[in-house]
Amino acid sequence: MNKQEARNYQHLMNALDSLGFAFDEAQALVKIERTLHRWSERECGDDHGCIERDEVTNKPIWRSSHTDRTWSIPDREKGALKRLDAIMARHPKLSYYYQTDPRGCALYILRPGDVPEGSRAECCYSNGIAVCY
Repeated sequence: MNKQEARNYQHLMNALDSLGFAFDEAQALVKIERTLHRWSERECGDDHGCIERDEVTNKPIWRSSHTDRTWSIPDREKGALKRLDAIMARHPKLSYYYQTDPRGCALYILRPGDVPEGSRAECCYSNGIAVCY
């Protein structure tokens, strides 16, 4: 971690602390964001293949771009979202938005008022706290 990343990390930890997250919860949120971000990247695919969901079972599979062969893989997205829900249950006034576009931060913590009345979170999630540094 370079000096700028360390500053950004500390700024994120301070922001999450001001929302009432314990340090271990804040660290878990960062890990969850990284898991969700990587999952989104792999859903878009790379030179080796991509993650797809089986249409019948909804279980994730990896499709090789070299052989078009598929095999099942662990559902890391489901596990990360389950851990996220457990953390957020301890903070009922807050909510989150999972942004699946891998070009930006994957997880935003939304405070009351971040999403204007009558709007949807996907329209203004960037008003929240981006859980990435």
